[in-house]
Amino acid sequence: QVQLVESGGGLVQAGGSLRLSCAASGNMFAFERLGWYRQAPGKQRELVATVAYGGTTDYADSVKGRFTVSRDDTRDTVNLQMTSLKPEDTAVYYCYAYLRRNSYWGQGTQVTVSS
Repeated sequence: QVQLVESGGGLVQAGGSLRLSCAASGNMFAFERLGWYRQAPGKQRELVATVAYGGTTDYADSVKGRFTVSRDDTRDTVNLQMTSLKPEDTAVYYCYAYLRRNSYWGQGTQVTVSS
């Protein structure tokens, strides 16, 4: 049973930084893709950033140049370093993992950016 546990959310002022971490467990193989999605109130869940097993990354246009996704396969973790945060980055951030045609989600962590 794959489990994803996020940590690192919180309240930060605009222009500040936060680092999200996600620890995975229960997988026997390296995840093909790891990353982060977010969902703001009244909006659909959207891609933030993902990183493939080989290191290829994918970012939403809105976070390019501000967020950096990274993974450590020795520890089964994926991190999201967020800088220059904006109020529109406020959302619940979900850890995401993809393996053998299955998608897995964490429980979510709240990120609130005050203006």
